[in-house]
Amino acid sequence: MKKSIIFLMLLIGGASMTHSQEKKELDRKAILDMCGCYEVTFKYTETFAPEIDYEKKLDYTSKALELALPIIDEENKISLQHLLVINDSTVIKHWRQDWLFENQKVFHYNGGNSWNFTQLPADAVKGQWTQKVYQVDDSPRYSGSSTWVHYDGKHYWENTSDSPLPRREYSKRSDYNVMARGNRQEITSYGWVHEQDNDKIIRKEGAEDVLLAQEKGFNIYKKVADADCKVAADWWAAHKEFWAKARAAWDEVYEREGDLTLLKQVDGQPLFVQFYSLEEKNANKGQILELIKSFVSDKKKGENAGK
Repeated sequence: MKKSIIFLMLLIGGASMTHSQEKKELDRKAILDMCGCYEVTFKYTETFAPEIDYEKKLDYTSKALELALPIIDEENKISLQHLLVINDSTVIKHWRQDWLFENQKVFHYNGGNSWNFTQLPADAVKGQWTQKVYQVDDSPRYSGSSTWVHYDGKHYWENTSDSPLPRREYSKRSDYNVMARGNRQEITSYGWVHEQDNDKIIRKEGAEDVLLAQEKGFNIYKKVADADCKVAADWWAAHKEFWAKARAAWDEVYEREGDLTLLKQVDGQPLFVQFYSLEEKNANKGQILELIKSFVSDKKKGENAGK
């Protein structure tokens, strides 16, 4: 009787492990399905504001050609680099998304160009994937841990995390300073969709957050022929060595203890602009790290950044 019970437990445990591995492979496939060449449509509209005198901003719509490349494809980590193609000839390094399985280390934006780095309990991230999103210079943007869902023919991942203002509003808006991003990334028959439900928040130290407005966003990725993004693939082949060194330099910064505050400008220029000159001369890791560290500030200095 006892042997039968033990055998049954082993059988159930083995079946559970098999199911977990199959689920993980579905997760990995969904993430890698975001790779390829895409025609992207960006659409955003403000939908609600609690104050009746708030003046709704104009809707935002734009289109672009974008290539997403799997620059790291490991069992527990997948990194996708996005590259924009402008006018069929100009390539701009865009955002990067890293996916980490059962990862415990996350960061959240807190305003003032500061990010809080925290560690989640191991049992809270079991079976989950963390998405870490980075800006054009590989500085942090936002991250969150959630479970990929595969049900009724749908494949999606959802999470909410605070972030800086989007680039489309970063230099145009000063009436809010934090965006609470509601992200849903869903794989579709034609590509994938990044659906957003965003809160535009006014955050002040020692006070409760104030909701300024809400918006709905759709970034619709429609897959096209890889040949359409050849200029981006060629650009990455020529620049990937530099950006590998940049990621290694940033890793040293991210491993530091405590939260991270970055100055908005040094010598009158933001970090992403100063990266251009380093990229042009294919700077080494030490030079890249020196530049990054010149932007790393303590909290007090960070609060005065850009003033």
